[in-house]
Amino acid sequence: MPYANPAPVGATLIGQQALNILYQHRLVSTLQLHQMLTPHHTRAEYLRRQLHKLRDQGLADRVGRRAHGQTDLLWWLTEQGATSVEATGLLPQRPYRMSPEAAAGPLQEHTLATVEAGLGFVVHARALGHECGPLDWSPEIAHTYRDDQRPGEDLRLIPDAVLNYVHVQGRQRTLLTFMIEVDRTQMTIARLAQKLHAYAAYQRYAPQPSPGRGPRPARRTAPSQAWRSRYPSQAFPRVLLVLTGASQERLERRVADLRSLAAADPALTTSTVRAGVTTLDRLHDHGPFARIFTPVFGPADPVDAWLRPAQHAAQNPAA
Repeated sequence: MPYANPAPVGATLIGQQALNILYQHRLVSTLQLHQMLTPHHTRAEYLRRQLHKLRDQGLADRVGRRAHGQTDLLWWLTEQGATSVEATGLLPQRPYRMSPEAAAGPLQEHTLATVEAGLGFVVHARALGHECGPLDWSPEIAHTYRDDQRPGEDLRLIPDAVLNYVHVQGRQRTLLTFMIEVDRTQMTIARLAQKLHAYAAYQRYAPQPSPGRGPRPARRTAPSQAWRSRYPSQAFPRVLLVLTGASQERLERRVADLRSLAAADPALTTSTVRAGVTTLDRLHDHGPFARIFTPVFGPADPVDAWLRPAQHAAQNPAA
């Protein structure tokens, strides 16, 4: 009976929600959990007590932060905690398991920065009356595709996060989906531009039907792009590059270098992927619908309300 024990005995609602968040996002700081779950409390003492109860039950554990000068504790689920969440059947199962070594390892800051990017949407959705919660983005979802430049290979596009956001304006509700890449200045600009190649190739990719033995159809129709089966009611998700991990001046130079490299690449200038770049600080300070995103292609001026729903975006009044 897979759902016989849907929640740990004695777990509060906050405790159960914390378990779900830790399962989905793998490693989350106390402060981030506080902003997600108990923003109405001035202090995070109640949340801390619930987290320590989960630790006492063997469901969660904690680790210190590697970054110099950072004292916030980071939380992750044990094997028992992950099994407990999976038993509820409320979240898609993920094979990944966090370990003490991985929690304290070199990818710690990147994982936290990805959570921080999603949190920027959550905080501003709350203020604007839109809908985006702690479970509305998923890290590292694989998208399989093929590229004419690499025939015969099965390739995988893995955004740092895929985020869903319901934009509300009066009675109109629009579902927006974003693919987020977090860059902590750890990779070269050429490598970052190569990621844009992957998005352009995935947008173009249309699986060819397998040859069948039956009669050929009277009319052949062009195969549909693979992304349409995953995002059937929308335009191709917008790609957001969120920069952090350096001074504002260095990040601005990085934006300019990325735009220059993209403008000189024919494979990118002919793409219709909508990609914008900003900094994590600007996302948090001003929100995703402010004038903070510089298009990777085209004029360099930040676009006002770049993420607002387009006229052709999918409408879902009943959502």
